[in-house]
Amino acid sequence: MTQGDHSPILQTSRWVTRFAHLVPRQGQSGGTVLDVACGSGRNARYFLRHGHAIVALDRDVAAVADLGATCGCEVFEADLEGPNGFPLAGRRFAGVVVTNYLHRPLLPALIEAVEPGGALIYETFAQGNERFRHPRNPDFLLRPGELLEAVRGRLAVVAFEQGFVAEPRPAVVQRICARNPVGPGQADPLGVQSLYPPREPPDL
Repeated sequence: MTQGDHSPILQTSRWVTRFAHLVPRQGQSGGTVLDVACGSGRNARYFLRHGHAIVALDRDVAAVADLGATCGCEVFEADLEGPNGFPLAGRRFAGVVVTNYLHRPLLPALIEAVEPGGALIYETFAQGNERFRHPRNPDFLLRPGELLEAVRGRLAVVAFEQGFVAEPRPAVVQRICARNPVGPGQADPLGVQSLYPPREPPDL
């Protein structure tokens, strides 16, 4: 369900692996992670290898059908852009992970799905990407600072980055990692906010 180049990216997102340790653990096991628009399941498989339960969600789950028989993994087939919207309303997760996917009406539901103490790890294409490859449709390209605005007043920002990246393919992206504070009136236990400056794409 990616909206970029349609050839699959099999390596786990570096942004995801960088902040995966912020997804809470429950005793000896990892908290449940929701992988939205999971595609090939690269991020879901990473969290499974690290002891987390997984919910893999996509419009086409053929690439993750093998995970359905895996202990600690649920696979949901759903059209996230259809009339029924987000199919897991009311459930909350230790981690919500989204890469290479944007459907703006879903953003409030995904933020709401982060349980107290949990983490949102989001990375997708941003304005300027149209110079390099698909997606070029502005519906699928984040506006400058859009993820920051989406979480403002809801989640505590740990890290944010927007701009040009060369790997794994040249693109303009926007990324955020944000935590849901543990409880009302309690400070984020990390007590940190790291904002990374944007990088400009090279002249073409």
